[in-house]
Amino acid sequence: MVDYEVTVFTGKHHFSNTSNKIYIKLVGIDGVSHQSCLHDSRGPLAFTAGAVSTFTVSNTVSIGKLVLIELVKEPISGFPQDSWFPFKVEVKSPEGDTYTFPVYRWITDGEVHRFREGTALTLKEDTHPLGQYDRQQELKLREEDYRWAVYAERIPHCIKTAGPDSLPDEVRFSFTKKSEFSFTAVEGMTELKLDGLVDCKLNWSNIEQVLGVFSSKQSHLTDLTREHWKDDAFFGYQFLNGVNPMMIRRCSVLPKNFPVDEGLLFLPAACSLDDEIEKGNMYLCDYKLLDDVKANVINKKKQYLMAPLILLHKTPDDKLVPIAIQLKQTPADDNPIFYPSDSENDWLLAKMFVRSADFNYHQLSVHLLRTHLLAEVFAVSLLRNVPMVHPLYKLLIPHTRYTLQINFMARQLLISETGSFTQFAACGGDGMFTILQKSLALVTYSSLCIPEDIAERGLKAVPNFYYRDDGLKLWDIIHSFVQGILGFYYKNDEDVQQDPELQKWITDIFEQGFLSNPCTGIPQSFTTVAALVKFVTMVIFTCSVQHAAVNAGQYDYGGWMPNTPISMQLPPPTTKGTTSEDTIMHTLPDVNVTAQGMATLWLLSRPSTDFVPLGQYPEDHFIEEIPRKLILDFQGKLEVQSLIINIRNRSLEIPYTYLDPILVENSVAI
Repeated sequence: MVDYEVTVFTGKHHFSNTSNKIYIKLVGIDGVSHQSCLHDSRGPLAFTAGAVSTFTVSNTVSIGKLVLIELVKEPISGFPQDSWFPFKVEVKSPEGDTYTFPVYRWITDGEVHRFREGTALTLKEDTHPLGQYDRQQELKLREEDYRWAVYAERIPHCIKTAGPDSLPDEVRFSFTKKSEFSFTAVEGMTELKLDGLVDCKLNWSNIEQVLGVFSSKQSHLTDLTREHWKDDAFFGYQFLNGVNPMMIRRCSVLPKNFPVDEGLLFLPAACSLDDEIEKGNMYLCDYKLLDDVKANVINKKKQYLMAPLILLHKTPDDKLVPIAIQLKQTPADDNPIFYPSDSENDWLLAKMFVRSADFNYHQLSVHLLRTHLLAEVFAVSLLRNVPMVHPLYKLLIPHTRYTLQINFMARQLLISETGSFTQFAACGGDGMFTILQKSLALVTYSSLCIPEDIAERGLKAVPNFYYRDDGLKLWDIIHSFVQGILGFYYKNDEDVQQDPELQKWITDIFEQGFLSNPCTGIPQSFTTVAALVKFVTMVIFTCSVQHAAVNAGQYDYGGWMPNTPISMQLPPPTTKGTTSEDTIMHTLPDVNVTAQGMATLWLLSRPSTDFVPLGQYPEDHFIEEIPRKLILDFQGKLEVQSLIINIRNRSLEIPYTYLDPILVENSVAI
C-alpha cells in the first residue's frame, strides 16, 4: 500500500462550509485510485469555513504523476444536500511530489466534479489523453451553461439566463455581496432620506428647495460640486476628470454646423480663433450621436434631450472653460449659440442642457456599453470557450467576478420596461436602444485602447488631465504584466496561431460582442503574441480601470442634481434674454425624478465590503513560480502608482482618486 497526503482548503466566504461527506478519487498517468471518503475525528468540522484539513488516502500502488482529482459531495443520511466552496486541494504523493488542484467554485450537488492539476496548459501542451478528454468534457458542459442571448437588436449579446438564481454558481454573488447589494432605488431613497419625495410630481420652486433635501451623505467632492456647479472652470474640468472623460477632443477645425461669432468669444488679447486652434488651445465636445434620439415622456410630460456642440478654450492659466454652446446640431435662427457674455440665466441654462445630454450619453454609451456590456461579452466567451487549465482562463477569470449577475440586474432594474432609466431619464424607452445601437456602430478597437484613444483625440498635451495621466500609467503596468504572463506560455507567434481555444475566444467576441462588424477593427483571430497581449491588456483595462473611471464618481458629480439633470422638461430657449430663474426651475426634472436619479447614482457608486482591488488575486489560479513572481511584481508596481497618485492629490483642490489602484475594482462588479 502507498499513502497520499490530501489537504483540503475550504473557502473563507460565509456559508462555504459543508456537513456532507466528501469523497475523492485521484487520477494519474499510470492509473486511478479507489474513491476514498475524507473523514477524521472532527467529522463535519473538517470542512468549516476557512478550515485546512489533511487526510491520508491509501492505494494499492502508486498511480504516477497526478493529472486530476474527482470530488463528490454526498449528504449524511437524513440530512439535505448543502453547498460547499473549496478553495483548492493539495496532494503529496508517495514519491514526495506535491500537486495543487485549484477549485474555487461551489459544489452544490452529488455529481462528480473534476479538477485539473494547477499547471497552466494550452491545448498543444495538454498531451495526456485523460487531460484532453477532461478538457473536451468541460467545454461541452460550459457551452450549455453559458449560452448567448439577444437582449435587443444591434447591441452586444449577453448570457442567456432566466435570472440570477439560474446563473451557474461559480459566477453568482457571494453571500456578502448579495446581502449588501439591493439594486433598487428604494434602498437609496431610505439612505438619502428621500422617501417622502417618491410620489411628488411637482416642479422644484427654487434652488434653495433642492438644497433643502441635499443629503447629509455627501462626499467632499459632492459638496464641491454644489458650491462650484455654476463656474465655467468647473464645467470644463468635468470633461477631463469627471465621469465622462471620453467626449472631449482637440479642435483642429471648427465644424461647419457650428458657426460661432468670433467677435463674441472670450480669447486672449490680439489672438484670433485660428491662432488659438493652431496653438492647440481649442477643444470640442460634439454630442451629434444624440441627434434625433426620441426623448422620454415622464409624469405625462414630454422631455427634451439635446445634441449640443461645445467649444472650450484652454486659458493662459491652464483652465479649460466653455466659450460657446449650440444646443442642437443644425444652425438656425431658433437655435442660438450661447456665449458667456449672454445673460447669466441664458448661459447657465445652456450649460445645464449640456450636462443633461452628457448624463444620458455617458450612462448608455460610455458606461453601460463600453464597460458593462463589453465586459460581459469578454466573460461569456471566456467561460464558454476556454477551460480552467488554460493560462488565459487563469489570467482573466478574476476580472469577470460578478459581471454576469450585475449585468442581468442592470438590464432588469435599469433599462427594462419598468427600469429606473426607462422611467426617469430623458433617454428612457426607445431612445436608450437608439443610443446603444448608434454607439456600438461607432466603437473602434483603438478607442478602447487608451494610448491610441488619447492620441487620436489630440489630448496628449492638455494640462491637468488626470484620467489620461493615471490611465496611461495603469495601461503600461497592465501591459507589462500581461506580456510577462502570456510570454511565459506562448514562446512564439506560431503557438498563438495554433491555439484553437484562444482563437475561438476572440472569434466569439468579434461575432457576439461586435456583431461581426469589420469596421470596428476588433481582431477576428490572433496571429502574433504581441496582438494577443494588446487585446488582453485592453480587456483587463476595460473591466477594471475604465469602469472605475466612468463609474466611481457618478454620485460625486450627480448627487447635486442641478449639475447633472437626468432629464429636462422644457425645450431650450429659441431667443436669448427670455430665460428666468423660474424658467430654469420648470426645465429641471420634477421632484420625484430628481429623487430617483439621486438614489440610483448613489447605489451605482457604492462598493461592497468584498471589493477586490486591481491586481489582488485571493484565488491562486497560477501555481508556477514565474507567473506567481510576475503577480507580485504587478502588485508592487500598483502600490508605487497608488503612492504617486496620493502624493499628487495632496496639492490638488479636487483630488482625482478614481484610478488609484487600491480603489479600482478588479472587475465590473457594480
